[in-house]
Amino acid sequence: MARLIVLFGLKPGVDRVEYEKWAREVDAPTVKDLESVGGFSLVRVTGMLGSQDPAPYDYCEVIDVSDLEKLGSEMQSEAMQEVLATFQDRYADQSTFPVTELVV
Repeated sequence: MARLIVLFGLKPGVDRVEYEKWAREVDAPTVKDLESVGGFSLVRVTGMLGSQDPAPYDYCEVIDVSDLEKLGSEMQSEAMQEVLATFQDRYADQSTFPVTELVV
């Protein structure tokens, strides 16, 4: 099982409440419906431990993936292409997508 971590900020001017509503109603259900996805969570980054500096990201998505190759195929679906386009064009700024695997 791989874990995809999506770290991102919101684009300037994007309302946090609007984004979170879209994430709950569109993004999360669409991603959770993918056969290759075993879990999905979205967390808001509220700060950096031991620092007063602002966090480099606003949000973190954690997606448990059973099959990365299948995920790649499923990402080509019309529904996922719509979600990705909205995420990138309307909401996310400076997103990164590290793929991880559990060590301990």
